[in-house]
Amino acid sequence: MDWEPDPSDSLKTFGAFVQALREHHGYTREQFAPLMAFSVHTVASIELGRRMADEVFVERADRVLGDMGALLKAAKHLSRQPGLASWFRKWARLESQAVSLSTYECRLVPGLLQSEPYVRAVFGESIPPLADEQLEAQVKARTDRQRLLRERPNTSFSFIIEEAVIRRELGGPEVTRAMLDHLLEHMQLRNVVVQIMPLSSKHHACLDGPVQLVELPDGRRLAYSEGQQSGRLISDGKEARLLNQRYATLRSQALSPADSEGLLERLRGA
Repeated sequence: MDWEPDPSDSLKTFGAFVQALREHHGYTREQFAPLMAFSVHTVASIELGRRMADEVFVERADRVLGDMGALLKAAKHLSRQPGLASWFRKWARLESQAVSLSTYECRLVPGLLQSEPYVRAVFGESIPPLADEQLEAQVKARTDRQRLLRERPNTSFSFIIEEAVIRRELGGPEVTRAMLDHLLEHMQLRNVVVQIMPLSSKHHACLDGPVQLVELPDGRRLAYSEGQQSGRLISDGKEARLLNQRYATLRSQALSPADSEGLLERLRGA
């Protein structure tokens, strides 16, 4: 999974800066909050890097804490990538620079291809359960990432998905139907290729698990793999080449894009 409710480094740094300035001026949080017209809870959440400071908070804090413009300048460097796990953030940045991106998934529909109802079904299965605010942050993070497919028309996106993932009715029949429609729609994009790995296949080159591969403008090839509550960016050239070889072999073992589309259409009809 590519999410967790961890604050980004920039949020924590900005929050620590606010706290340091507040304490320098001799305010407790309880004294500072009324001057800001924000709750003590909100002030604490921002100072601890758990919440993004909005423009109103930044302007008021700068005015109350000396009107030096320092907080206004610091806020320009804020980026939270809400809902993205700390181990996934670097990979998310690489995704946005990619010349090509290849993904094999055996657990669920790849995040870049998930319909919103499917996204909600995925995060609805979280253990422990997510609060409403957390769930909405995760949904927004994932749907924001999905803009890559349309905003980067010169990037080649390849996806190989296990047939079992498509047949699993996560969220129920309505969610599954919407997911199939969503996949079929994205398969019409010229820069997106989707292939299904059939259950009947006698060979499988990626039995070690899901993997993502990226090619960058400078020619570097990197990979990313993840498991339960962890992820690993693979920059070693030898290992990345091996994973690219496995993915290339898997593409030859999977259904062709046309046959994959036919399978999805039959499942949608059923």
